[in-house]
Amino acid sequence: MEDGVNREQLLSIYAQSKTIAVVGASADESKASHRIPNYLQRQGYRILPVNPRGGELLGEQVFRSLLEIDVPVDVVEVFRTAQEAPEIARQAVTIGAKVLWLQLGIVSEEARRIAEAAGLTVVMDRCMGATHVMLGLGPGPD
Repeated sequence: MEDGVNREQLLSIYAQSKTIAVVGASADESKASHRIPNYLQRQGYRILPVNPRGGELLGEQVFRSLLEIDVPVDVVEVFRTAQEAPEIARQAVTIGAKVLWLQLGIVSEEARRIAEAAGLTVVMDRCMGATHVMLGLGPGPD
């Protein structure tokens, strides 16, 4: 895989993570940016939606930016464009996240450099829901 993360590392991310901040989370149930966080929430992860619109999603307050989050975050999952990824990576570093996860179709070498320089594990161009299923950890999104 292009991201260089092996199966053991992926299993470790899911095992050690409790809180996932989802940048670009959507209220639109037809979008992956709604279905994947919803699935992960049903698997026992706390989902912190991040969207400039604010409001509430999946029973959680929607934060307008990562920098508003006031609880520890393990994974920053990104459903935004690759052009936005470097700034999101900087914010993930600032809030002390352990993992930067860029969803399927999102690749940013700059974001990788920023995150890895601060000690974060970086996963790129992978679906966090599909990977959970591939590893045999859950039934998959509806």
